[in-house]
Amino acid sequence: MNAPRTAAPLAGAAARFFTGVGLLLRGLGLYVRSPGLMLLGVIPALISGAIFVTAFATLAYFVDELAALVTPFADDWSSTSRSLVRVIAGLAFLGLGGLLAVVSFTAVTLVIGDPFYEKISERVEERLGGTPGAVDVPFWPSLRRSIADSLRLVGLSILFGIPLFAAGFIPVLGQTVVPVIGAAVGGWLLAVELAGAPFYRRGMRLPDRRAHLKADRPTTLGFGVAVFVCFLIPLGAVIVMPAAVAGAALLARRSLGQSVTEG
Repeated sequence: MNAPRTAAPLAGAAARFFTGVGLLLRGLGLYVRSPGLMLLGVIPALISGAIFVTAFATLAYFVDELAALVTPFADDWSSTSRSLVRVIAGLAFLGLGGLLAVVSFTAVTLVIGDPFYEKISERVEERLGGTPGAVDVPFWPSLRRSIADSLRLVGLSILFGIPLFAAGFIPVLGQTVVPVIGAAVGGWLLAVELAGAPFYRRGMRLPDRRAHLKADRPTTLGFGVAVFVCFLIPLGAVIVMPAAVAGAALLARRSLGQSVTEG
């Protein structure tokens, strides 16, 4: 019996997804070769990480009260049913909080560490032959554009996060399928956000960035989801953030059809 026609495209998409995962690993390898930049890259992530860990810990501390607040209809239910629906509500709150925290952490950290991460990204591209079509990007205009683009991406994460939060109340589906969708959405937003610096150096704005990354969506998702999962690990965001910036430079070059191997 012949294999279904979709088998080859699916296999190709899976291979490209793991190619994206590999870009993060390659970014880590490139990054650790510059110990001085490594230290500088961790400092902004530590500052931002302390803020977001505190915020998420606060959410976790009050999650029972928040779950009760949004499920008043369960007040008269049996204790077992009431507890079950509020556990589901609590998980939905934590899932939404995790998605928003990861995307917002990246946005804030990129703004705080803009000079450091720009240097890491440039260093990666120098190793690969430089930046074709580079334009001069003054610091303050670059920072303003970065803040504006980051705010738009955080807004998108909220837009997607609200329906995912609501879907989190669905038994079984909300605890299995919804987290996978959340990781895919968060991964895409992270990839778009992290790839900002290489595109800015080429005079390209957010719409250009999205268009190029969409052209190879599986690779972009593979990179972004790998970063998203790493960021969910305690201290993972602090450690991986600079490597993610390096990997994003590789992702940008690949999406633009430029070399990603050292010559």
